[in-house]
Amino acid sequence: MNLDEKVYLELIQLISEHRRDLFDEIAAQRTDYINVVIENLYKEHNASAVLRTCDCYGIKKLHVIENENQYKVNRDIALGAGKWVDVETHALGNPPALQCIKTLKSRGYKIIATTPHTDEFDVYDLPIDQPMAFFFGTEFSGLSAEVLEHCDMRVKVPMYGFTESFNISVSAAILLSALRKRLNDSDYNWRLSKKEQTILKTEWCIKNLNKGKEIESEIRRRLIEKEL
Repeated sequence: MNLDEKVYLELIQLISEHRRDLFDEIAAQRTDYINVVIENLYKEHNASAVLRTCDCYGIKKLHVIENENQYKVNRDIALGAGKWVDVETHALGNPPALQCIKTLKSRGYKIIATTPHTDEFDVYDLPIDQPMAFFFGTEFSGLSAEVLEHCDMRVKVPMYGFTESFNISVSAAILLSALRKRLNDSDYNWRLSKKEQTILKTEWCIKNLNKGKEIESEIRRRLIEKEL
């Protein structure tokens, strides 16, 4: 048993049995195979709704590209999802979108631009054989030219009416619903490893305990000293 596992086993004893079981159940369904990226959203209720959607579909990480607009969470809409979804902000670079793309590509992700203006793929025939990062743009202008130029693929949500596009949170929900169903039915290795699940559940314990970080640090220090 490694140090992280030992720390987790001590931390989890401080959590209620119900929440302990919930952590096990939900961590087993979390995925880092899909990342969601939102670019320069200015309506906080839309950004918060996407965050909530990520949690509902088991997405471990949401990336936020801040250009002119700073990312803010509306607590009434997010309903605590910020506690369960990792948020990574990209505000550096000129523009920040290119740095975000570079970072995700270095981690092995295919860059997928979501746009209604494509016949390349839809959510039902998009190849899902590699980890994917899905970029969603602003409410009116969509994704930036930089993202559309440097993406690996483009995907759309099929629509059959007069309106050109869905609200961004609706688009994210439809796309993630379809992709989770396809991944669940596939043989791809999309789940977190046991080690990754342990690290994630440790983070959840820390967030749920009063002075959780201090408690985790003290447990880790004591276990390290014991092994010396």
